[in-house]
Amino acid sequence: MLTLENIDRALKEIRQISYKLSTIKTEIKNKVLLRAAKLIEERKEKILEANKKDYEYAKSLNKPSAFLDRLLLNEKRISQMINVLKDVSKLEDPVGKVDKMWTGPDGLKIGKMRVPLGTIMIIYESRPNVTVEAAALCIKSSNAVILRGGKETINTNKVLVDILKEACQKEGYPSEAILFIDNPDRELLKYLLKKDEFIDVVIPRGGEGLIRFVAENARMPVIKHYKGVCHTYVDEDADIDMAIKICFNAKVQRPGVCNAMECMVVHENILEKFLPPMIEKFLKANVKLKMDEASFKIAQKYFKEFVEKGQIEKAKSEDFGYEFLDLILAVKTVKSFEEAIDFINTYGSHHSDAIVTNNYLKAKKFLESIDSAAVYVNASTRFTDGNVFGLGAEMGISTDKIHVRGPMGLEDLTIGKFIILGEGQIRN
Repeated sequence: MLTLENIDRALKEIRQISYKLSTIKTEIKNKVLLRAAKLIEERKEKILEANKKDYEYAKSLNKPSAFLDRLLLNEKRISQMINVLKDVSKLEDPVGKVDKMWTGPDGLKIGKMRVPLGTIMIIYESRPNVTVEAAALCIKSSNAVILRGGKETINTNKVLVDILKEACQKEGYPSEAILFIDNPDRELLKYLLKKDEFIDVVIPRGGEGLIRFVAENARMPVIKHYKGVCHTYVDEDADIDMAIKICFNAKVQRPGVCNAMECMVVHENILEKFLPPMIEKFLKANVKLKMDEASFKIAQKYFKEFVEKGQIEKAKSEDFGYEFLDLILAVKTVKSFEEAIDFINTYGSHHSDAIVTNNYLKAKKFLESIDSAAVYVNASTRFTDGNVFGLGAEMGISTDKIHVRGPMGLEDLTIGKFIILGEGQIRN
């Protein structure tokens, strides 16, 4: 187990290894990924067994259902892990790619080459699939990776890391380029966040507390993958059937993930037409509704028994801007398109937001005005995902504005380096 006493040795080793990774051929990296996919398929029973142990432990801690859902692995989710490894192996290797080349006034040929970021630490909570996705992307982009998952997934992560390291060893890739922090101690994490001489960038994925802790303690650059308070605005010019379908999917399909809708914003002119069928569909799916004054009046009129049962209630001010990660939805009424934009930019987390409208000019203005990493017209926010966007996988979804914003894919794990070719030029 890694401790404060022996962590420096491990960090020095991974730092030295990181300098050698950019020269490893793409063919070897792809073989590692495909070997890992094969080993995961062969050992899925062992993975599921470890995951069951983690799941029971998390359950004993009374973790919420959304947390348990993110932690849980099954045959389908393991197949998705395998597919991620295969997909990343098919992606073009960005390392060594020269974006452009030009000749300067002194005859120097100047270019910009993509190179690895170096050593990346990713800190995440309950999702074991992040272990595989992060490692896959770092292997393909020739970065060393430090994996620090939550204590609740330590058994699953250990099995997965062992598989990834074995795949590296069998295909001639340094397994030391993957460092698994098997000690969940917060003091150790705090110490790691001070080691900017060994770690180039840290990526936290998780709740508000984790992000704040990392941002306050890290000496190296932080790329924040913040909470997802996603909104869908149903405009007065929306197709009602389409809006019902989109909003239902955005909330219900998988409520415990960061791209699920947390607040539905509705124009007052369509409340009577849109809300009754929408509320009915949500109630059948056991969604709890927290509604502002205007929308609550509609609910009282048509669904009084659910108001009395408490499945529909008046929203409090703190319900807006809150990430429920559950079958709970805030509903806000607006008097204008402009008010909807102001509300979303004020209460959203700048992750993913959508408009449902048939008005071209409003759709265009929404795309231009909403300050979020992903902005949709007539589609569910649930699509914000590296794999869906054709990136093969993602390190997470960045809500920052420096280096990368949105799903962080393979190319985002590289940076430009100037290369200059001369023929003996000296500067006068």
